[in-house]
Amino acid sequence: MAKFYPELTDELQDFIRKQHVFFVASAPGGSGRINVSPKGYRSLRIIGHHCIAYLDFPGSGNETAHHVCERGDLTLMWCSFDEKPLILRVYCRAEVIGKEDERFTELMQSLFSEFDKATVRQIFWCGVESAQTSCGMGVPIMEYQQERTAMMDWAKKMAAQNRLEQYIADNSERNDQKYPIRPIQPDR
Repeated sequence: MAKFYPELTDELQDFIRKQHVFFVASAPGGSGRINVSPKGYRSLRIIGHHCIAYLDFPGSGNETAHHVCERGDLTLMWCSFDEKPLILRVYCRAEVIGKEDERFTELMQSLFSEFDKATVRQIFWCGVESAQTSCGMGVPIMEYQQERTAMMDWAKKMAAQNRLEQYIADNSERNDQKYPIRPIQPDR
């Protein structure tokens, strides 16, 4: 049965800290694709009962940032993959903090000092509006093995070659504009 919370309780914060992956969901201001992305690398920080920040690394698009800039809504989700099932959704009003923002360097130093800021695309600053738990009984039990290093290795190599910023610029347009949504056509 679902349970709602007006903030991140200490118990919910402990649950978040134990998870190795979280999911981010966003939607455009008008019509368009809803985006869901998995995140890892222990790149999330809980700032308190009402705030979360996480690092965003370069990828194949930048849908979440576009959606947040349009409407500000962001949902974060965690699933327990161990013996004790639980799903946690955290509903936020978010802000994108890019490298050009004076807060970026300060946040990197104070919250994410173990990460190379050259490999980071931006920071998401998330004001927690509410949280919801549900049972998670349908989520499979899986065992964590390790982080994948390929993306971080690639980003470090691109940054060392002074090519990462151009890659980010070239691959940050909205995917629903790059690949327009077509009307549904029945199969024949």
